[in-house]
Amino acid sequence: MYGSSPTHEQLKEYYGRILVGSKDLKANACCCGEDAMPRQIRTILQEIDEEIIERFFGCGSPIPPALTGCTVLDLGCGSGRDVYVASRLVGENGFVIGVDMTDEQLVIARKHMTSQASRFGYAEGNVDFRQGYIEDLKQPGVADNSVDVVISNCVINLSPNKQAVFSEIFRVLKPGGELYFSDIFSDRRIPRHLKNDPVLHGECLAGAMYVEDFRRLLHALGYADFRVCAKTRVSIDNHGLEEKIGMVDFFSMTIRAFKLPDLEDLCEDYGQVAIYNGTLPNHPHWFDLDDHHRFVSGKPMLVCGNTASMLQHTRYAAYFTITGDRSVHYGAFSRAPASVKAHDGEGNCRGGACC
Repeated sequence: MYGSSPTHEQLKEYYGRILVGSKDLKANACCCGEDAMPRQIRTILQEIDEEIIERFFGCGSPIPPALTGCTVLDLGCGSGRDVYVASRLVGENGFVIGVDMTDEQLVIARKHMTSQASRFGYAEGNVDFRQGYIEDLKQPGVADNSVDVVISNCVINLSPNKQAVFSEIFRVLKPGGELYFSDIFSDRRIPRHLKNDPVLHGECLAGAMYVEDFRRLLHALGYADFRVCAKTRVSIDNHGLEEKIGMVDFFSMTIRAFKLPDLEDLCEDYGQVAIYNGTLPNHPHWFDLDDHHRFVSGKPMLVCGNTASMLQHTRYAAYFTITGDRSVHYGAFSRAPASVKAHDGEGNCRGGACC
């Protein structure tokens, strides 16, 4: 069983007693990304109790579409804002689990369970808040292959053992399940002497993931391709903190990855074509799989084998028509790793949607 570390205790103190609300943050990393929030999510936020929102910290909007009836797990749920947003989206037949290690945050989250169910018009609540560490999801009772979607909002960077976190994520996801999370990434490895700085860590800076190390980590776990859905540079705007760590560029990124067995580390061409049917709720005209795959309703798009699998063997299959299989191989779309092309935005397309 995973136990608390000095880093965890430091973070519990920071998020449980030092920070009363987002106004107490000393940098912008843990409270950015609200401007890009989809209109549907902003509408749901109007139905959520103000205390929950005031005590919430996040750097993005990691709520994917097509959640009706799903089981969703929120890692590092804090006061529960994203849990309640997901609660509204999954509906009465869905279920949302929030896991957090900080007692003070869970008190706020649990306090509003009855009132939020009533606001949403539910006869019974469909959320459960559990105390635990995101490095060990067995302890709070999250079973193997039991979750459709894992979300997290600016929390994984805080973990001292990120390999354990991602191992647990892919353990609990069902086959074809989706990881969709927002977090702080860096353009280089954080200098070792800054990693234990309590303020830099609590402000989501010292634990930021170097994006190439993240790519290598997922590859080592057997997941060779992930997709970047959004990327925004983060400004620190604190002279004292910039003096310490201003040599590093930070980015808020929203990442999508799937529990699929057949993803390759290159974008391979099998002549497959994807057509978006235009039927995803709130996406009548197009659907963005990532920052360089926009599927226009009704338009055939040439896709790589990885993209075809992401659309054909997940819950998105109901919204796409895929033609072709992997029986004939036409070579690679380019020589860069699939996950690199997914986030560098440049590509070397030979045609269609993939590059």
